[in-house]
Amino acid sequence: MPPITQYVSPTECLFLIQNAKEEDMGPGSIDITSQTFIEPTRMAKATFRSRKDGKLCGGALLQWVARIYDTQLEVTEHMADGDTLTPGCEIATVTGPLRSILSFERVALNFMTHLSGIASMTWQFVKLTQGTNAGIYDTRKTIPGLRSLAKYAVVCGGGQNHRIGLYDAILIKDNHIAHIPLEELGDALKASFATVRQTENPPKFIEVEVDTLEQLKRVLDCGVDMVLLDNMDCDTLKQAVAIRDELAPKVQLEASGTVNLSTVGNIAKTGVDRISVGAITHSAPTLDIGLDIIEQ
Repeated sequence: MPPITQYVSPTECLFLIQNAKEEDMGPGSIDITSQTFIEPTRMAKATFRSRKDGKLCGGALLQWVARIYDTQLEVTEHMADGDTLTPGCEIATVTGPLRSILSFERVALNFMTHLSGIASMTWQFVKLTQGTNAGIYDTRKTIPGLRSLAKYAVVCGGGQNHRIGLYDAILIKDNHIAHIPLEELGDALKASFATVRQTENPPKFIEVEVDTLEQLKRVLDCGVDMVLLDNMDCDTLKQAVAIRDELAPKVQLEASGTVNLSTVGNIAKTGVDRISVGAITHSAPTLDIGLDIIEQ
């Protein structure tokens, strides 16, 4: 697994956690329930446990969450991000003032259950494409402010990252080229791509979205790295792969649209190279993880 710092810096993570803490405890950092019922000197030990099968993501944040809440909190990690979870398995242990453990519990779980949910759904898609050449890729359909962590979670689940944002790669979608007549499409794209590849910071890749096989034929020789095949059924995807193999075998094909756990296996078998799935980041349910006090 890549380190989480490859996706988000400690400074960025601490900023997110601090905002989450203030959202929960207010600007005065007050947990009135714990202050009312828990003595300030009481110490405790608690364990994070998974209650479902899945993939872990967000365990690497626990040390940072603890630091924001109370420097007396000590976290011991028993599992690493990307590890497979089973019901009852111990993810990490935290020791320190009970008030602080109770205060930090929800924010720690919010990060971990959300990110583990993304990783776990990604893992389900990946398992259904095993034995094919198709990789599972994420999209930009993420919660604002959490994209870097979401894309880290996708990798924890065995998936791969598409472009990070609008700044690092080119993806020309239907609305970008709606004004260009079909017969002019190839020449228009070829001229634009030749120019952009000569810039000081060329894009990581250039991809064009097409809706029909006729559009595919027009764009394969214009200098693209990838073509996104939007909302095509499996028979059409197979035809697209055959056309690509004949005209431009080095160009990768990406299937997108109508991809779910019921369809992804058959889509992968068509021979496409990539399958992008917005659901893994915008619709993944949280994974059930809990914190149990084991010593007081």
